[in-house]
Amino acid sequence: MTDRQLVIVASLTLLVGVGAGAFGAHGLKRLISPDLLAVWQTAVLYQLVHGLGMLAIAALAGRFGSALLSGAGSLMFAGIVIFSGSLYVLALTGSKWLGAVTPIGGLAFLAAWGMVALAAYRAA
Repeated sequence: MTDRQLVIVASLTLLVGVGAGAFGAHGLKRLISPDLLAVWQTAVLYQLVHGLGMLAIAALAGRFGSALLSGAGSLMFAGIVIFSGSLYVLALTGSKWLGAVTPIGGLAFLAAWGMVALAAYRAA
């Protein structure tokens, strides 16, 4: 993913994250249990944090210019889709089997941050 594409995807991810947060706070509050609302809020938190992470990666790409950063941005987006996406579906449907999918997104986040660190290390 190019730096420009990463900024676009990150911005749209953040836009959707803010909307999801507002929807959870105002629309879902009366429709789902407090436990499932907490799951929704966790999904929103991780989406927003890693959306900002993608913007940071795009900003660092000019400094470190590494294919690792491009891969990290793509992997971070995949992590958002898998981690937050599975939690959103879990909160809306109560489907517990998605709990097995969510950690894959978490591993994608870990790998992406590791790639950012490795890119910075190699640039020195």
